[in-house]
Amino acid sequence: MKNLLICLFTVLIINNSHAQTYSPTPANLEARSEFQDAKFGLFIHWGVFSILGDAEWVMNNENIPVKDYTRLMHFLNPTQFDAHAWVSMAKNAGMKYITLITRHHDGFSMWNTKYSDFNIMNTPYHKDVVKMIVDECHKQHMKIFLYYSLLDWRRNDYSWWTGRTGQGTGRTIHGDWNDYIKFMENQITELLTNYGKIDGIWFDGYWDQTAPEGAKDRTPKVDWHLPEIYGLIHKLQPQCLIGNNHHMTPFPGEDFQMFEKDLPGQNKSGLSFQKPSDQLPLETCETMNGSWGFNIKDDNYKSVKTLIHYLVNDAGRNANFLLNVGPQPNGIIQQEFRDTLKEIGKWMHKYGESIYGTRGDIMPPQDWGVLTAKNKTVFVHILKSPDQPSILITGVTGKIKSCKLMGKEQNVKYKQDKDGVEINLDGVALNDVDTIIQIETK
Repeated sequence: MKNLLICLFTVLIINNSHAQTYSPTPANLEARSEFQDAKFGLFIHWGVFSILGDAEWVMNNENIPVKDYTRLMHFLNPTQFDAHAWVSMAKNAGMKYITLITRHHDGFSMWNTKYSDFNIMNTPYHKDVVKMIVDECHKQHMKIFLYYSLLDWRRNDYSWWTGRTGQGTGRTIHGDWNDYIKFMENQITELLTNYGKIDGIWFDGYWDQTAPEGAKDRTPKVDWHLPEIYGLIHKLQPQCLIGNNHHMTPFPGEDFQMFEKDLPGQNKSGLSFQKPSDQLPLETCETMNGSWGFNIKDDNYKSVKTLIHYLVNDAGRNANFLLNVGPQPNGIIQQEFRDTLKEIGKWMHKYGESIYGTRGDIMPPQDWGVLTAKNKTVFVHILKSPDQPSILITGVTGKIKSCKLMGKEQNVKYKQDKDGVEINLDGVALNDVDTIIQIETK
């Protein structure tokens, strides 16, 4: 009976923590708006896992014991790493922010932390990678978000015995969960105290302590102390945005909602059962091949066209697109990724006006494409040739002043009435990637 009461009390605490209210500061609300304007960011998955060339889940997938995995620290020496080149690459691709892995599920910290010996300063490289990238982002006026894993396949005080992953890494000691919470709070405090302005914290791993995605009851088996952790972040840097990749409805204290390998409202990956928020900024994260971390065997690269369509479809759904690279252990981002980003950058340089600073959800997505809008301008993105010679646009307010192909002087025929705007595509040469019709209203 006593154990039953303890379990009920724990669940009550967890449920109440999600019911608490949160009032964002003016600085935070402004940061949310700027985040929505940015539309395009770079995700960077890099760590000691990169050495094995088998993606970021290799420790779990291969059941590598902690004592053996720890040896990787002594092999990491990315002498060809160049923070300026990385940030410049993102900037030239048209990206407005970077989300950097600071600590993934294997527990390796990419900065000079006092709270774990398993960190970049104890490698032959012996340099603070987080500081180098954050400093370069500040220098190039690039917003910087820091990814931080809530789960840990290495530490004993993480509740590994109740988690869904990391069971085969050789741990036998059941440590104190409260010690783990304190450890995370100490590391987060370092990241938000020692590196200047940080634009956001990107959490991952909450799902490790819940039933699988899609289950009716996904109450965590532990108390994550999220109100405490979120409160700490907003106290240290009130403008700092918080997102949590838990694949659930956003919790109080979170400032944006992410979707892993899915457009908001879709669930092709089997991870996104959650309904898109109509209150918070949205973001999709996706890979260029099939892996997040460096995978020497993965040559399944997505085409430039596919990734531009992803970006445009996200914007049309009022979401950002966070596109990933998995750098090699020597610090070089492989040529295939760089070539793809260069081509996307060319497209963004020409058509970025139809993406940056826009808002979506003007009308539901169509088989042929989506709409984005900014001020009195509506951009009709035709990504696929329509079945009919004309398309009907709804959601356009105000009388139309002009209707043209973006970047050209060619007028496009239209008819506006109470049902919407009918655009006649007769005589319009459709672009293979994206035909953008720019509608100006009075």
